[in-house]
Amino acid sequence: MSEQVRPASLQALLAVITVLTCFLVIDQLRIFGRPWLSGVIELETQYYFVLIALLLPVVFLIYPLRLPWLARPVLIGFDLTLALAAFMAPMWLAWHAHAILDEGWEFVAPDSAVIASAMLWLLVLEGVRRTSGPMLCGLVMLFSIYPLVADQVPEMVSGMAISFKEAAAYHAMSIESIAGLPFRAFATLVIGFLVFGATLQHTGGGRFFIQLAFALIGSVRGGAAKVAIVSSGLMGSMSGSVITNVMTTGQLTIPAMARNGFSARTAAAVEACASTGGVLLPPIMGSTAFIMASFLDMPYYQVAAAAFIPAILYFTALFFQLDAYAARHQLQGLPAAELPKLNEVVRDGWFYIGAFVLLIVLLLVLQREAMAPWAASLALLIINQVSARHRLSWAAALKLLSSMGQLLAELLTILCGVGLIIGALSVTGLSGTLVNELLFMAGDDTAVLLLSGAITSFLLGIGLTVTAAYVFLAIVLAPALLGGGLDPLAVHLFILYWGMLSFITPPVALGAFAAASIAGSGPVKTGFEAMRLGLATYLIPFLFVMNPALIGHGGVMDTVQAVLEALLGIYLLAGAAQRYLPIVGELPVLAAISVGVSGCLIALPGLEVIEMNWSNSLGNTVGLVLFILTWLIITVVFKSLSPQKEKGS
Repeated sequence: MSEQVRPASLQALLAVITVLTCFLVIDQLRIFGRPWLSGVIELETQYYFVLIALLLPVVFLIYPLRLPWLARPVLIGFDLTLALAAFMAPMWLAWHAHAILDEGWEFVAPDSAVIASAMLWLLVLEGVRRTSGPMLCGLVMLFSIYPLVADQVPEMVSGMAISFKEAAAYHAMSIESIAGLPFRAFATLVIGFLVFGATLQHTGGGRFFIQLAFALIGSVRGGAAKVAIVSSGLMGSMSGSVITNVMTTGQLTIPAMARNGFSARTAAAVEACASTGGVLLPPIMGSTAFIMASFLDMPYYQVAAAAFIPAILYFTALFFQLDAYAARHQLQGLPAAELPKLNEVVRDGWFYIGAFVLLIVLLLVLQREAMAPWAASLALLIINQVSARHRLSWAAALKLLSSMGQLLAELLTILCGVGLIIGALSVTGLSGTLVNELLFMAGDDTAVLLLSGAITSFLLGIGLTVTAAYVFLAIVLAPALLGGGLDPLAVHLFILYWGMLSFITPPVALGAFAAASIAGSGPVKTGFEAMRLGLATYLIPFLFVMNPALIGHGGVMDTVQAVLEALLGIYLLAGAAQRYLPIVGELPVLAAISVGVSGCLIALPGLEVIEMNWSNSLGNTVGLVLFILTWLIITVVFKSLSPQKEKGS
């Protein structure tokens, strides 16, 4: 339900729920020291159940049931009943949390606990259907009921079966299913960063970063597109949602690119690529990176630090492509009269930069992960309210809180659904079976595993949310890849990258399609243009998974060498994709192919990790020789023939 049609009473209810949720999280994370609710919420599982009780009912209010054959009052009554049940079931479990822990109810539970557990199980399924659609709901339902028939399926995917009562109790009361690892990451870290991102967006931070980018680089060649890369990348990192980022920043960047001379298709593709890359960009990287840190049992700052170089390579590749595009089409920067003054932009919005710096210092320097987003959000709100120009009105504050409540409720529901998948894999032992089957089919060939992993990640990314696809593959695919001797963090980033690529790759390309709706371009053509602009992105995950120096694992000189080789390689690959290199000029088709191959060879590390006899120095040598030969052929042969052609004509 959109903000425009949402009743004021529902907005107010969402705002109250958001405030209660934030207070609960801050209190349980001990941001203020000793928790004020320590006498009420004594167990960690109690906190989880209360959090579900606050946010799960919201889904049934903001996504009402629509059945044309039932009267609206009946539907409203049904939604309210489900919302009440979504509050009562987890609260009942929270009330009996001590008994659940002391008596092991997740394995043997009384009938009353089974009823509450089954209710929560079904309500999560319906919540996933309403928030994410039938595909994810169907997958979650299929896996969640799998334990009931695990011994009756083909041997390749068989496991240990349990009864309905046991399955309901395990799903609801264990910390391996609904309240599993993804949910626990949400409850401890993700909520704070979602709050910071929403606060930044609703207090004008999105527009500020766009204006700042225009002031800094709007005047350079193809400036409007480069502004889109910077602004959409920054905001995508905070929001964690490709579609949301496209529909917000794209409203400003796509028209600016059109005025700068970019075609509608290219403008939409640029925005889609930049917004997709934002989810891969530290310091926030959306919610998935926090779940990744939990999977790997490491501090989040280590994940962010490792993701930094690949993200820079991603955006640098986009810069190279757009610079070549602008040079080939002779597109200049935006006129100075259209650009904001840098000093005025910084003077009006310096506190956005201050909040961002505070977040980074707390997160990466002081390593206060739990406190960082809350302190940054509080500082931003205080300074924002002091400023008469940016001060939030009561209506704007209500909109901020209600939007925040919807965002938290949606993600909580999705993660509870993903938890059902994890629970089913855990209780039946299917995850180990699938890993063994993958290793058997690949014949312990790491190269085959990587290719199959890329394809599987991409296909799951088409139909599922990024988080759902990542969690599933982190359980099933990552252990198989780790069995090939690959770096654990590189493997998990590899899965995340390939899951994100579905947003810019046809036939689905949801990010490109959303941008096309703003630009008025053809969705499919925009998807293929986004695929071409993001061409280097398909290579980058293979680079860092085969050479962990690109995620900072190794010596300083190893990392510097790997980065320089990757930069040169993607520079040539970007030029090949646009058929233009500034040092050469326009490239014939065959020359572009040759330059692209040379770029891949230079960027590609040694392949010993996948048991191939191809060293790093050999790739560099062959790539450089191929490029030099191509350059000589173009400059000597083609250009020497050009005057003769003109003379003969």
